[in-house]
Formats: sequence, structure tokens, C-alpha cells
Amino acid sequence: MEETIVSTDIYECKVLVYKGDIKPPLVLLHGYAFTSEVWRGIGLLNELENRGVYFVAVDMPYGRSSKCSRKSRSLESNLAVLNKVVDQLVSPHTPLILGASLGGYIALHYAIRRPVAGLILVGPVRVFEEELLSRYSSLGVPVLIIYGSRDRVVSYSTVERLRSMIPSSRLVVYEDAGHPAYLDAPSRFIEDVVRFYEELKYTS
Repeated sequence: MEETIVSTDIYECKVLVYKGDIKPPLVLLHGYAFTSEVWRGIGLLNELENRGVYFVAVDMPYGRSSKCSRKSRSLESNLAVLNKVVDQLVSPHTPLILGASLGGYIALHYAIRRPVAGLILVGPVRVFEEELLSRYSSLGVPVLIIYGSRDRVVSYSTVERLRSMIPSSRLVVYEDAGHPAYLDAPSRFIEDVVRFYEELKYTS
């Protein structure tokens, strides 16, 4: 695993990269209160590296990283960073994107604009924006939605409705887990991510 910087016209953001032999590349987008280091902290990056999985974990402008030169919650600004990351570090491969909370929102918008191999969404926010609602039925890739039963940010009815609107999606509920469900159940989360990845790898 190495640390690099991806630059757009406005932003310079830290990215953790492991150029493994196993693809599709997994792009990881943290939530608003976190940085890319959260994935290392729960042991996910180490597990992916041990398995040889190509991954890219980004410090997004909406997050708390001191290694992203500017802050912004703007959809287009964050998509610009994600687009550059994919073009520079993932292309010509098609990414599987894991997005938590606001990262899930960015991942969904990316997926309706550019090809993805699949999505893993953890408590995604703002999922009923009009632009998204009109495109869910056309998302023809596998989608795993992970939800903590004690989530106080996103309601169960929200993720259940999202599941019903996206073909090839399934919902997994972590009992007694909060909004960042991966913090409360890291072992299960890693297991679910690896399983989904393996299923995707052999069916894509």
C-alpha cells in the first residue's frame, strides 16, 4: 500500500492505493466525519491487501482530512475528485465503489453517470433526490446496502425503499449497530465486503 496525491484544478487529496492483481478495483469513499484512514483502522485495507485486491481509498473534500487541500460538500466538486481518481488510478478498469453515508450519496451519483461494476452502500444519505430517483431502475449492477439498526441519521424505511427501487440490490441489517455500522461490527463488515467482492468477481 502506498500514499499518493490526486490533483484536480482545485483540489489535492490524499489517496491510499494498493495495486493488487485481483480486480475490479475497489474504490472506498468514507463518511462526512471520517477520512480514508477509517478503512485501515477497522482492518479492511489490510484484509484486501492480503487477498491481493486492487483498492483505492480516497480522502474526499467533504471529509475531515488535513490532507485534502480544500473542503467542500458540493456534489460536483466531490464528483470531480472521484472522476480524477478513477481516470488516474483505476482506468481502464471499471470500479466497484464502496460509499458510506455521504460517500454513498456520491457513489450513487457517480454510478448514474459513469460505469461501475457494483456498489456497496453503508447508510447512504440523500438518496431520494429527483435526479437519483429517475435513474435507479436503470442501475443494472449488483448493489449491497448495509444498515445499522441503531442508525439515527438514515431511517430503515429509507434504505428499504432504496432496496426496492434498485434492481439486483439486497439489504443487510446489522443489529445494534449505528450509522457507521462498520465501526460497531468490523469483522462482519469485512466479511460482507469480501463476500460481495468475490461474488462480483466471478459473475462479472
